[in-house]
Amino acid sequence: MQLIRGIHNIRAAHHGCVLTIGNFDGVHLGHAAVLAGLQRDAGQLGLPSTVMLFEPQPQEFFAKDKAPARLTRLRDKLVLLEKFGIERVICVSFNAKFANLAAEEFITDVLVNKLGVRALTVGDDFRFGHKRTGDFALLQQLGEPLGMTVKSTASYRQLDIRVSSTLIREALSFGDIERANAMLGHNYSIAGRVIHGWKKGRELGFRTANIALKRAVSPVQGVFAVRVNIAGQYFQGVANIGTKPTLNGTKALLEVHIFDFNNDIYGQFIQVELVNKLRDEQKFSSLAQLIAQIEQDVAAARHWFSVN
Repeated sequence: MQLIRGIHNIRAAHHGCVLTIGNFDGVHLGHAAVLAGLQRDAGQLGLPSTVMLFEPQPQEFFAKDKAPARLTRLRDKLVLLEKFGIERVICVSFNAKFANLAAEEFITDVLVNKLGVRALTVGDDFRFGHKRTGDFALLQQLGEPLGMTVKSTASYRQLDIRVSSTLIREALSFGDIERANAMLGHNYSIAGRVIHGWKKGRELGFRTANIALKRAVSPVQGVFAVRVNIAGQYFQGVANIGTKPTLNGTKALLEVHIFDFNNDIYGQFIQVELVNKLRDEQKFSSLAQLIAQIEQDVAAARHWFSVN
């Protein structure tokens, strides 16, 4: 899969494609339906399937720390999009210059002249351009006479509920991992490089691999049964996502205790899949209480894996 970072890096060789535009946060089943349609259109026209997304996401640019918690970072999105067979991703830097780009200019200069989009798929509520003046009707009005067909994404429904990043975010916040994973179509995961922590886990009798949560707000917190992917090999474990209140921590962190595992993996990139929530994070009055609770968490996670 080819990644183009920024509109300024679009070259003549990239002219001619089938495109969809969006945040693709989570790359969930609703997105999967859109991507499948994109692939069909690309095959019929003999053009590369292309996704345009934004960094930061528009709400993050405008609302800053008040923006909703992000489900997936860019790296995770790219991995998931590649699994769907997408051939090209255009990552647009969402900054003041792009936010102030006139809607008409985005259509004619970027979509038509630079990218040569033959077929565009967006939501019928898609808004873009300076002060969000561009909409689905404008795309049809200006794009179709220039050879760009425009179609709407049909809402993907599961159990009569629209699949959306918002609903997945809500399910995660309530600890309903099973429902969130069902809407995602894959297990919700957090990936990153293992960093050095406080080394408190080994003092408590439970070594942990730590991953910094490089996001303004985490969509999920608590203690979970997890599957850990290390270089393509899966292990079971229990993870805490939070600030470690018993140890007076302040920065959010993912700590995972991998069962029956003692290898040194500092600096390695791992993926932690959440499969079942065990409890909320809480502050204990003593380390002895914390150790006793971790023992219960490990037992609960092992039991969950034994029956699932």
